Amino acid sequence: MDVVIGCVGGGSNFAGLSFPFVADKIHGADITIIPVEPTSCPTLTRGPFVYDHGDTARMTPLLPMHSLGHAFVPAPIHAGGLRYHGMAPLVSQATVEGLLAPRAVHQLRCYESAVTWARIEGFIPAPETAHAIAVVIDEANKAREEGKEKVILFSWSGHGLMDLSGYDSYFQGKLSDFALPEEDLRRGLEPIKDLPKPSTAKTGKW
Repeated sequence: MDVVIGCVGGGSNFAGLSFPFVADKIHGADITIIPVEPTSCPTLTRGPFVYDHGDTARMTPLLPMHSLGHAFVPAPIHAGGLRYHGMAPLVSQATVEGLLAPRAVHQLRCYESAVTWARIEGFIPAPETAHAIAVVIDEANKAREEGKEKVILFSWSGHGLMDLSGYDSYFQGKLSDFALPEEDLRRGLEPIKDLPKPSTAKTGKW
């Protein structure tokens, strides 16, 4: 295996796919592991590694995670499953350790990639899945440009038959890209600014 890719919201789908390969990477395998999230909810790519609650009601204990703040309200993009404010502690720690290489993708690029997939493979992906597909296409093009043969594994996390209204909006040009403004990021983190900070020390070198 050369590249492992999955969409990531809270982390369960991505962890189920990637963690066996994270173990291989810890033991020396040369694998690139990429969690992919929306630019509108960039928990891993822009959220700090902090202690935060896992829910808006603050009923969970404080957890070490990448977070945009438990009070964060994400933009209403179509990939609803990728709009969670935080990230699973183990996925977060693996990112801190340098075992994962997270990326964020814009909404229009995701739909473009989903349509490409549907036309080639014959079935429609969910918007969440399309985040992974966008990076699969990037990695395949990169391998071709480098003249390398790579094995790329990704998670097909769901069909898009319940998301046809989103596809209709895409084809009508009604969708737009949205990157989380820095001001909104700071506002979301304000309620947790005085909480203790977890250690970001790495336990290994990968």
